[in-house]
Amino acid sequence: MKRQPLRLAIMEATRILEDAGVSSPRFDADLIAAHVLGVERSRLPMIPLVDPPVVEAIGQLVAQRAKRIPLQHLTGWAALGHITVDVGAGVFIPRPETELLLEWGLKLLRGREYPVVVDLCTGSGALALAMAHAAPNAVVYAVDIDAQALAWARHNADLRVAEGDTPIRLYSGDIADSTIFAELDGLVDLVVCNPPYVPEGTAVPPEVAEHDPPQAVFAAESGLAVIRHAISVSARLLRPGGGLAIEHDDTHGSAVPALVRARRVLTDVVDHNDLTGRPRFVTALRVQ
Repeated sequence: MKRQPLRLAIMEATRILEDAGVSSPRFDADLIAAHVLGVERSRLPMIPLVDPPVVEAIGQLVAQRAKRIPLQHLTGWAALGHITVDVGAGVFIPRPETELLLEWGLKLLRGREYPVVVDLCTGSGALALAMAHAAPNAVVYAVDIDAQALAWARHNADLRVAEGDTPIRLYSGDIADSTIFAELDGLVDLVVCNPPYVPEGTAVPPEVAEHDPPQAVFAAESGLAVIRHAISVSARLLRPGGGLAIEHDDTHGSAVPALVRARRVLTDVVDHNDLTGRPRFVTALRVQ
């Protein structure tokens, strides 16, 4: 069997994905090729020729991606910070937009000895586990209400412990419960939250509409219902000088900071843009 140029296979994959309406066709084509070959994306230029079965395997995955099945469901993982977590049916896929929120939280923790971190609406556990990996001295708590999400989070937590990371403390619970984590009131250095925040009825891409759990994407009250609970929990849990970081919809650039400012114990309220320049997360500090 004659070997074939990998470059041509990637070009064809890019064309197919572009025609299918995939938002990042070349990037996805590269990641599919790298996944099939078992290498980092950056190594692809060093592989000029591949065997026909490799081209066929790439083509099969590209055909699936062209049906708008999420790339992460095809590869089985998603990245956040310096870790990857396993993802699949029944759990929300971590997004690159959350990277900046993670960076803000880690910067806040610098110099704090044994800080306490709480991740509300943890989903796959990605944010909590990325925190525990980057700040091994932290005590990280995480909670979610959804049983399927928690199963993924427990699986991912076990994988990270096997890799040598500090274990997180994972709980089933509803952040609308005013007593959740009551034993941590006034003791927490950082609360992070990537809640459901897309306003109900919003049109979303097929990857989201058909594959992300709707309860992890959409929220009532124009997308603000769960965010309101996250702010209330944060105000109660944070120690003086502690911080919160809550992700929100790009239509919430004014609404969410206003909700945070309404809590007198929270100050230094700042809204941050994501990597595409859209309003994406709010931060604040507990008054000293």
